[in-house]
Amino acid sequence: MDLTIKPGARSGRVKIPASKSQAHRLLICAALGERETLIECDGLSADIRSTAQCLNALGADIRPNADESALWVSPIVKVTHGLCHLPCGESGSTLRFLLPVCAALGVDAVFHMEGRLPQRPLAPLDEQLRSHGIELRREAELLCCSGKLEAGDYEIPGNVSSQYVSGLLMALPLVSGDSRLTVTGSIESAGYITMTEDALKLSNIAFTKDKNIYSIPGSQRSRIPELLRVEGDFSNAAFFLCMGALSQRGIEVTGLEPASHQGDKAVVDILRAFGAELREIEGGYFVRRSKLQGLTIDAKPIPDLIPALSVVAALAQGETRIINAGRLRLKESDRLSSTAALIRSLGGDVEELEEGMVIHGRPRLSGGSVDSWGDHRIAMAAATAACGCSAPVELSGAQAVNKSYPRFWEDFEALQEGRI
Repeated sequence: MDLTIKPGARSGRVKIPASKSQAHRLLICAALGERETLIECDGLSADIRSTAQCLNALGADIRPNADESALWVSPIVKVTHGLCHLPCGESGSTLRFLLPVCAALGVDAVFHMEGRLPQRPLAPLDEQLRSHGIELRREAELLCCSGKLEAGDYEIPGNVSSQYVSGLLMALPLVSGDSRLTVTGSIESAGYITMTEDALKLSNIAFTKDKNIYSIPGSQRSRIPELLRVEGDFSNAAFFLCMGALSQRGIEVTGLEPASHQGDKAVVDILRAFGAELREIEGGYFVRRSKLQGLTIDAKPIPDLIPALSVVAALAQGETRIINAGRLRLKESDRLSSTAALIRSLGGDVEELEEGMVIHGRPRLSGGSVDSWGDHRIAMAAATAACGCSAPVELSGAQAVNKSYPRFWEDFEALQEGRI
């Protein structure tokens, strides 16, 4: 879908949909539980639907209510026998969470992967599964898994993907026998591991943690509450918060939980460090432009924020350096290249490095033609960039937002237009 985005700052109020990161975790815990659960989930993205469809294939019954504002979850009573086909779509979380879960359940599974997902890494998670009784086989866009996961000692580096740690934390309570999971080295995206710990505690799953070592008793079953609510998504809120930072009138971004453990809540502090005026309001934040100054941003714990923050950097005074951003090359697009291409196509000044970017800010961008590269966050970054442009932004592939935020364009169009 091609879209022409009008230039100029926006103002108004937007309510952010449910966090897909939290929704994945709560859906899995509920499907592995003992009773039906209602999960209030405002906004069903393609990634959330992928996890629900995969859990249904395993024997759960997950269905939306009439207006798709919540999901009824009937748990897996009996694991599906025979070969089980799991449609992951492009969702890395779905694959990395459910691969160890299927292994723990002893399911013969075929994971169907789309887009760039087959190229995204699984090592060393796959090595840990193989060393504990699982056979894995790749066939183009298919990943075949068989065997039954064994209890024991597991070791995962913390600097590759927090999703590997989260997947094992959700799977190991299911196996027969106690296990120990050691997370070695520095931990990236630690907030997302905390979200998994929160979901397990909510599900009454027992585990202990001593520094970076988890002790996990086996043969447990989730006992999650009958009613849950998924909090708003800070990763998606970041684009509207950044739009507010480019607006003299400002934007109210609601539906958020200020006490959230989502790692991308860091956008609040980073925008303040840029110089934006940002304050907490009921259910969210109000942000508007002040004097913006470039800074250094460590992408290691917050890779998904970089496209939105790079747009702010392109419109701030001075130089912004994005460091430790190599992981962005393995997302839905090579996000270092696609983000740099976006800024450059709109008249910005950016230098792409192997592990980051150097962005020289300008008072405004010129507008122009850009491509989403099939990446939801690049499409939303294009809308953010239009708020600092003097001419329209012609976007190709605007439908990419469906992966995480299907109503993004509707929410964006509801904002009021203004001058740069």
